[in-house]
Amino acid sequence: MRRPSVADDVRKAHRDEIAALSPSERVDLALELGRRSLDLHCAKDGLALDEARRLREQRLQAQRRPSACLRALQS
Repeated sequence: MRRPSVADDVRKAHRDEIAALSPSERVDLALELGRRSLDLHCAKDGLALDEARRLREQRLQAQRRPSACLRALQS
């Protein structure tokens, strides 16, 4: 049996910390992480916040698969 690494211990501790949060605290954490990610994106690429949001939304839309029912309606 392999011995757990330091990284394994850190991941487990992180999972335990998140599991101890209330649902509303988890939502707050997720929103904060999203804000941090967007801030980093703005800083890295020299974008305004609105521009970064618009680009992120475009990328998300481009990754979506078209709905089968929408395709059927368009045919």
